Amino acid sequence: MPQIFEEPISRFDLALAKECADAFSLSTGIGCTVSDLNGNVLHSIGYSCSCCEVCSIINEKKDAELKCKDALLYGMMQAERFGGKYIYYCPMGLTCFVSPIMSENEGVALVTAGPLLMVETDDYINFDLNNLKLSNKKIEKVLSVIHNIPYVSPERVSRMSTLLFMSVGFLNNIASYNQLLKTQNSDTIQGQVGDFVHQLKLENNKDASSYPLNKEHELMQSIIDSDKPNSQRLLNELLGHIFFSSGGDFKIIKTRVYELIVLLSRAAIDGGAETSLVFDMNHRYMGEIERIISVDELCYWLSTVMSRYTDLVFKFSDVKHIDVIRKAAEYIRKNYAGKITLEEVASYVYLSPSYFSKVFKEEMDCNFNTYLNKIRIEKSKKLLLTDKIKLVDISGIVGFEDQSYFSKVFKKMTGITPGKYRESRGLIKPKKAN
Repeated sequence: MPQIFEEPISRFDLALAKECADAFSLSTGIGCTVSDLNGNVLHSIGYSCSCCEVCSIINEKKDAELKCKDALLYGMMQAERFGGKYIYYCPMGLTCFVSPIMSENEGVALVTAGPLLMVETDDYINFDLNNLKLSNKKIEKVLSVIHNIPYVSPERVSRMSTLLFMSVGFLNNIASYNQLLKTQNSDTIQGQVGDFVHQLKLENNKDASSYPLNKEHELMQSIIDSDKPNSQRLLNELLGHIFFSSGGDFKIIKTRVYELIVLLSRAAIDGGAETSLVFDMNHRYMGEIERIISVDELCYWLSTVMSRYTDLVFKFSDVKHIDVIRKAAEYIRKNYAGKITLEEVASYVYLSPSYFSKVFKEEMDCNFNTYLNKIRIEKSKKLLLTDKIKLVDISGIVGFEDQSYFSKVFKKMTGITPGKYRESRGLIKPKKAN
């Protein structure tokens, strides 16, 4: 379980953040944590992610913490992208939702609610746990603690997410003193850039005035490596060259900064950042730069932009796939009775059908149609326990257009026909078909 860090955080009011988390948890019954940008837990209340036993049972403790932190940070980035709130699935299939604590235009911490279940416990056990391919011993341990995690309907989760967003929004609106910190950081960056310009003037030769393309390549590699200190140093040197060669013309400086933004975003994508997220950030930054009217402000702003792009470069590929597939699985569970298609679900999670099909099979160890049929067959078993519904009606209720095809799929997956299953009232243990 994540260690609780007690160090005070200067960029936001930690005491107020704790009070916000406590009030939310005590009023909703959902566990809550306050975390920093590295995923370290600063405060925890209730049965929260910091004390969830499911992850530590399924994975080794250290590995579980790393996966949880990656999912948490990914959730925060998506929350910033989608207006301050985001509901996501942890690597174990449990639901959490998060809202970032903001300082100016960037997140400095986050408040996370969860874990909870948005599906019935039986469905979680039958599908999520089975897909994890756990040993019987681990499954037994998970079953012994799963009762600690509450079931909350998707509609209530959505409302709770909005409530958390509004609560954290109060924190974001009262942190006016962060402007002082911004000024201090801006002075530091401007001083470093000024020192480099002075060095170029002292050199006073052609090599000093030529733009160092090699520095651009080094900067891109530092961002790909998520090396913030070196990225900041190289960015300051490039800004120094831009200021030196522009003769102080602010329009020229802005034009060159536009080019640097494109460079930074391309490096983030090369480093594995989500393309659509980078494009969204680019669009926002292009609007922000138009409102900047001073060199000091431009230096600090570009440094912040560079930092955000560097933050995107994590090993998030597994987390993104899990998050997308969990959403897809939830959509399938809610719509299995209709004429649901792979293309429809792929569109729902904003992926191309071919790419969605690929990652779905990688994560679920079966293709889309097999998973859909598995859901339908599990739902049909419950209906088969009563004699009041005809087989032909059951096949239609769970999404099969043809009873014969329903019977064929049922026998393939269970080893017996729907009729035999009904006769046994589900007491005969189905045999796996060869």
